[in-house]
Amino acid sequence: MYRTTSIEHLWRLNNFQPNDNQRAAILDTNGPLFLTAGPGSGKTRVLLWRTLNLLVFHGIKPEEIFLSTFTEKAALQLKDGLRMLLGLVTHETGRSFDISKMALGTTHSICRSILTDRRFSDGGARKHPPVLMDGLSQYFKLYHKSFWANIWLSGGFPDEASANAVINDYFLAIKSESRHNAVSSIISLFNRFSEENVDPLSCQTSDKTLSKMLKMYSAYLTDLTSHPLIKQVDFSLLQKMAYDQISTLPEAASVFKHIIIDEYQDTNAIQEKIFFGLAKGSKNICVVGDDDQSLYRFRGATVENLVEFEDRCLNAIGAKPRRIDLNTNYRSRKNIVETYTNFINIIDWQKQKPLQGHYRIQNKQITAFSTDESPSVITTSHARADTVYREIAEFVYRLKLNGKIGDYSQCAFLFPSLKNNVRVEGYRQAFQGVNEDFGLTGTADELKVYAPRAGRFLEVEEAMAIWGLLLLIFGRPHYGDTQNQSLKEFRQWMLDCITQASFLCAQDPLLEQYIEDRKADLALIKKDFEILLKVASKHKLDLKHPFKYSFIRLFTGASGLSPKAKQNLSNKFFTDFIRKRESEGNPFSIEYIINRTTSVDWTILDLFYQLNGFKHFREMYALAQRGLDEGPVCNLGLITRYLSRFMEEYSVVITAGYLSEDKFAHTLFSSYTYALYRLGESEYEDAEDPFPKGRIPFLTVHQSKGLEFPVVVLGSIDKRERPPDPKELIVRELLNKDGEPLHKIVKFDTIRMFYVALSRAKNLLVLPRITTTRSETTQPRQDQLFATEEFKFLLSANNFPTVQQFDITTLPVVALQNEDLGKSYSYTADYLSYIRCPRQYMIMRKYDFVPIRSQTMLFGSLVHRTIEDLHHLLINERTRPNSK
Repeated sequence: MYRTTSIEHLWRLNNFQPNDNQRAAILDTNGPLFLTAGPGSGKTRVLLWRTLNLLVFHGIKPEEIFLSTFTEKAALQLKDGLRMLLGLVTHETGRSFDISKMALGTTHSICRSILTDRRFSDGGARKHPPVLMDGLSQYFKLYHKSFWANIWLSGGFPDEASANAVINDYFLAIKSESRHNAVSSIISLFNRFSEENVDPLSCQTSDKTLSKMLKMYSAYLTDLTSHPLIKQVDFSLLQKMAYDQISTLPEAASVFKHIIIDEYQDTNAIQEKIFFGLAKGSKNICVVGDDDQSLYRFRGATVENLVEFEDRCLNAIGAKPRRIDLNTNYRSRKNIVETYTNFINIIDWQKQKPLQGHYRIQNKQITAFSTDESPSVITTSHARADTVYREIAEFVYRLKLNGKIGDYSQCAFLFPSLKNNVRVEGYRQAFQGVNEDFGLTGTADELKVYAPRAGRFLEVEEAMAIWGLLLLIFGRPHYGDTQNQSLKEFRQWMLDCITQASFLCAQDPLLEQYIEDRKADLALIKKDFEILLKVASKHKLDLKHPFKYSFIRLFTGASGLSPKAKQNLSNKFFTDFIRKRESEGNPFSIEYIINRTTSVDWTILDLFYQLNGFKHFREMYALAQRGLDEGPVCNLGLITRYLSRFMEEYSVVITAGYLSEDKFAHTLFSSYTYALYRLGESEYEDAEDPFPKGRIPFLTVHQSKGLEFPVVVLGSIDKRERPPDPKELIVRELLNKDGEPLHKIVKFDTIRMFYVALSRAKNLLVLPRITTTRSETTQPRQDQLFATEEFKFLLSANNFPTVQQFDITTLPVVALQNEDLGKSYSYTADYLSYIRCPRQYMIMRKYDFVPIRSQTMLFGSLVHRTIEDLHHLLINERTRPNSK
């Protein structure tokens, strides 16, 4: 028999005192609910307690709840938070809960599970999941010469050069035949088509180029779904496929009893259809969002989904939602809240007659919980850029010197964009100047920046070191006398990487010897490969023909074959497997056996971890473990993701056949790495990136969304306003779709972006005031920046103190929170891993390194796993009290 409790008792145990609106949102469980949630209003906490209320006090089963949010990181926070709260319930009542069956995650992840969920299948049969391509896989697929040819031919273009030129001119207004640019634009368009549920066969347009691209989209869809068993989808098509499944099955509307969607302002057209389709039965749909924080129009997000939710909900499911405003900011000091609320109201959001209403939710009445009237928004002197950069750099140093921040990571610099931003480099140089002038270089107070996305990630020091060492091992591909500017730059990047790696080897003889040993491994298997090919040729054996067990003696007896190759061929496990396959009538081919025999027993990811054991990289881990500087290790963690992706896209096993004619080098460098180099990394794609201790984070506003920092510096209060995205024009024409006025959406989006930036600060917000010189105004460059009119008005209407006037002693002290990795485990295995090796646990769990074991698919993986398990067993035996 379970013990009883109440939600009020649980609130007290968790030291949570909800305000009236939070309480109402948590306890309202019947019918549609519309929650507007301003910055710092505790919406995540409300979502967690509302979900707990449904599970514990209303008898809703976990599998009857659909709870989605925008990013994987936010979804993980919800899962962890819900487990913690339900653990509290279990402790109080003895009743346990299993949320593994709950549809909790991003919309994309839940859509993928819907496709295989028997509840959404006619007849209850489980379907095979489609093969999901992420953005990089989608790019590689479309960029492939033969696939791209099929696509542009379907559009009616005479040749690739013409197709690329027309597409690039249409989207980018440039004269270029670059396939990379054309493919990137087409991918963006195709994704938008899928998100808008566009049927390319029924769309009519007088635009001849658009008509061609609709045919290309149709060919793309056909190719992905043409295989009778294996379907391919990109992220956008995944949602479309889920919607099609939901809309054709009447029972789908009643599978979930509660639909809860976070960050609703960032949802798109197809997602809205999914949510309403699932909610038609129960009518229990709860959406949470803030239209003022809508940032993702470029991805197809439709802010009207939230602004017009009350009317859309009534039309879609026949019920009007109850609106509750979560409008108390618990994050920021009073002056900060007043500043960003004043800023968003500077422009007129009212619709022009004869239209009625506003393009923004009205009457939200955002207020601060804080009653601290002390200045919390300051500006710099109104001066030239270099003077402002230096003033802010010195101020950041003074914040740490005076103990107002415990670590530089508590002071974030936010920018509209990081790439090619003159402000970013200006601040970097100012920090360096302060380091030199104040003697901070090499000390714990040195001003260091973490901004791996400010340029190409491949150009950060750690990436160049790793790729340089890989180039030393595998060799650099050569391109001849190319005239391609992008390829010239990439070739120079490779040479720079090699220079850096050679310097590291000169400093560490052990590393140099390791590189030579790996090169020797490759030379050996290539030599064995040539010997085995000669044997096959001498005996007129077709490499595609079956390998017979009797061939083993023939190949192992080859003159000059290395002992290692002979051992590989004659290994009992391997020979028994060959004999078994032959007896079953499913023998290996001769080519396969030769490749298997002449392969190295390490992967590209193995190489990475082995290289990290040398002095240059060991020092980076030591800095992170001591909490002094986590930046380099965070970059190394990102590198493991790229290397593991290479293994997923191409091959795990490195064979001599793969190495012949530099095929592996061209695949790794000319294909994969060159694609990364040209693509760069979208500054909008990095919400999952860590922000390391010891360094000042430089973030885009998009990256900062959902985060908070004690001190925020707006790196710039200026942004170039470009014309509306061509995709927006295309979709509106094709679908006759209404929306915010085209001549206003750029302004609206700029204001919303800066609103997000202004609302990230907890204790202090710093606004730069940079004058514009005559030379800058008479010779404007593409990267030249100017203050927006709204910021000019904000600064003139408020008497903000300057950095020099600000009394730093009035600023609250922010304690540095030291994370105890040993306490942040979720499973027993995590805790045992931490006890066994804290550093390994640190890099795998905290910095998201990709482990080797998850990627290894060699024949030896079973042996590798067995050895590892034995190793762990011996450690456990050794730590027992009675062990000897």
